Amino acid sequence: MNILITGPPGVGKTSILNKIKDKLKTNGYKVGGVYTPEIRYEGKRIGFNIIDIKNGLKGVLASVDGEGPKFGKYRINLQDLDQVGVKALKKALEDVDFILIDEIAPMELASEKFKREIESTMNSEKPVIAVIHQKSKHKFIQNVKKRSDITIFEVSFKNRNYMDNEIIKLLDI
Repeated sequence: MNILITGPPGVGKTSILNKIKDKLKTNGYKVGGVYTPEIRYEGKRIGFNIIDIKNGLKGVLASVDGEGPKFGKYRINLQDLDQVGVKALKKALEDVDFILIDEIAPMELASEKFKREIESTMNSEKPVIAVIHQKSKHKFIQNVKKRSDITIFEVSFKNRNYMDNEIIKLLDI
């Protein structure tokens, strides 16, 4: 089962994913994957970390003063994306019950290795719950959304306070 959470920026997609993670852990399930919180300095977003959910290993996904491919005002750190992100997904395939991915978006897709690992993860028997970029025309994102084994939850400001419960119900845990 693959579940995608999408919606406009700032609506709370990552917060919903974190609530789901907490509920899964509370119910005794092992959870792995990645999340990508903002890096802020003096109130301004200057980048994003990439963190392995299972072991807490952290790297920099992108920053305003980094090196690597440019995306908007950010430079993507392909080394950390592969060293933390790819490894977290590979490890999750081996030893967790649920795999969470925050997020499948153009910045993360700068890594061919990360794209391949997303495909492997979604082709596995493990349930995957992923935040996915809403309006991207990126071919990889469009293909993920078209998969026959996908259920998409569209988050809005009206439904965001109970969306985690809807997804948990679908998981039947």
